[in-house]
Amino acid sequence: MGWIYLLLGGVFEIGWPLGMKLAQATGHRFLFLSVSVISMALSGYFLYMGQKTIPIGTAYVVWTGIGAVGTLLIGIFFFHDSAGLLRILSALLIITGIIGLKLAS
Repeated sequence: MGWIYLLLGGVFEIGWPLGMKLAQATGHRFLFLSVSVISMALSGYFLYMGQKTIPIGTAYVVWTGIGAVGTLLIGIFFFHDSAGLLRILSALLIITGIIGLKLAS
């Protein structure tokens, strides 16, 4: 169950920078800043729940990795951020590290 909590936390970790970006890009500033704050709270809560059964170092790296790579992909697909080879390879290194930590725990 800890891994499910951690995955949920990682998804909500993507939500807060996305909400901030949408607050800048649209006229619904308060709405999307509210989404950001709620996402932060839920992200932290699910990290807390996941850490009950997953070592803190592993949990934190997985949580931030999901947030980082997920936000990178949203930026590329929806906000036309650069999709250069070095950026993609770097994201793959993060994913490889996350998988390695999961296998090692």
